[in-house]
Amino acid sequence: MQRVKVRADMPPGHVRTPAYLRGKIGVTERLLGPFPNPEDLAYGHVGQSLILHRVRFSMAELWGDAAEAPEDTLEAEIYAHWLEPVDAP
Repeated sequence: MQRVKVRADMPPGHVRTPAYLRGKIGVTERLLGPFPNPEDLAYGHVGQSLILHRVRFSMAELWGDAAEAPEDTLEAEIYAHWLEPVDAP
Protein backbone atom coordinates (compact mmCIF):
# COMPACT_ATOMS: atom_id res chain seq x y z
CA MET A 1 0.00 0.00 0.00
CA GLN A 2 1.27 3.44 -0.94
CA ARG A 3 0.57 6.58 1.04
CA VAL A 4 -0.98 9.28 -1.12
CA LYS A 5 -2.29 12.79 -0.67
CA VAL A 6 -5.33 14.07 -2.52
CA ARG A 7 -4.60 17.34 -4.28
CA ALA A 8 -6.13 20.29 -2.45
CA ASP A 9 -7.18 22.06 -5.66
CA MET A 10 -10.67 23.53 -5.98
CA PRO A 11 -11.10 23.86 -9.75
CA PRO A 12 -14.34 25.11 -11.27
CA GLY A 13 -16.62 22.75 -13.14
CA HIS A 14 -17.48 19.09 -12.83
CA VAL A 15 -15.09 17.38 -10.39
CA ARG A 16 -15.55 13.83 -9.08
CA THR A 17 -13.21 14.11 -6.07
CA PRO A 18 -15.14 15.08 -2.91
CA ALA A 19 -14.02 18.38 -1.39
CA TYR A 20 -13.76 16.85 2.10
CA LEU A 21 -11.02 14.49 0.83
CA ARG A 22 -8.88 17.17 -0.79
CA GLY A 23 -5.62 17.75 1.05
CA LYS A 24 -6.05 14.53 3.05
CA ILE A 25 -3.63 11.59 3.26
CA GLY A 26 -4.67 8.00 2.78
CA VAL A 27 -3.30 4.71 1.51
CA THR A 28 -3.95 3.11 -1.85
CA GLU A 29 -5.90 -0.02 -1.02
CA ARG A 30 -5.87 -1.25 -4.63
CA LEU A 31 -5.76 -0.20 -8.26
CA LEU A 32 -9.02 -0.62 -10.13
CA GLY A 33 -7.66 -0.14 -13.63
CA PRO A 34 -7.99 2.48 -16.37
CA PHE A 35 -11.32 4.23 -16.96
CA PRO A 36 -12.32 7.29 -18.98
CA ASN A 37 -11.98 10.50 -16.97
CA PRO A 38 -15.51 11.56 -15.94
CA GLU A 39 -14.34 15.17 -15.69
CA ASP A 40 -13.90 15.09 -19.49
CA LEU A 41 -17.01 13.02 -20.19
CA ALA A 42 -19.22 15.50 -18.31
CA TYR A 43 -18.53 18.07 -21.02
CA GLY A 44 -19.01 15.70 -23.95
CA HIS A 45 -15.28 15.25 -24.57
CA VAL A 46 -13.52 11.95 -25.09
CA GLY A 47 -12.43 10.87 -21.62
CA GLN A 48 -8.70 10.38 -21.26
CA SER A 49 -8.04 6.92 -19.81
CA LEU A 50 -6.76 7.28 -16.24
CA ILE A 51 -6.01 4.78 -13.49
CA LEU A 52 -8.66 4.66 -10.78
CA HIS A 53 -7.44 3.96 -7.24
CA ARG A 54 -9.35 2.86 -4.17
CA VAL A 55 -7.92 4.92 -1.30
CA ARG A 56 -8.52 4.28 2.41
CA PHE A 57 -8.65 7.19 4.87
CA SER A 58 -8.91 7.07 8.64
CA MET A 59 -11.70 9.05 10.26
CA ALA A 60 -9.02 10.75 12.36
CA GLU A 61 -7.39 12.03 9.15
CA LEU A 62 -10.70 13.25 7.74
CA TRP A 63 -12.34 14.77 10.81
CA GLY A 64 -9.52 15.25 13.36
CA ASP A 65 -10.67 15.59 16.97
CA ALA A 66 -14.32 15.60 15.83
CA ALA A 67 -14.09 11.96 14.65
CA GLU A 68 -16.44 9.83 16.76
CA ALA A 69 -14.54 6.64 15.89
CA PRO A 70 -11.01 7.73 14.85
CA GLU A 71 -9.94 4.17 13.97
CA ASP A 72 -12.80 3.65 11.49
CA THR A 73 -12.05 4.11 7.81
CA LEU A 74 -13.63 5.41 4.64
CA GLU A 75 -12.71 4.17 1.17
CA ALA A 76 -13.10 6.30 -1.94
CA GLU A 77 -12.35 5.77 -5.60
CA ILE A 78 -10.07 8.54 -6.84
CA TYR A 79 -8.43 9.02 -10.23
CA ALA A 80 -4.63 9.10 -10.45
CA HIS A 81 -4.41 12.76 -11.51
CA TRP A 82 -5.82 13.77 -8.11
CA LEU A 83 -3.18 11.85 -6.12
CA GLU A 84 0.35 12.73 -5.07
CA PRO A 85 2.77 10.23 -3.47
CA VAL A 86 3.64 10.81 0.19
CA ASP A 87 6.95 9.70 1.66
CA ALA A 88 6.72 7.18 4.48
CA PRO A 89 6.63 8.81 7.93
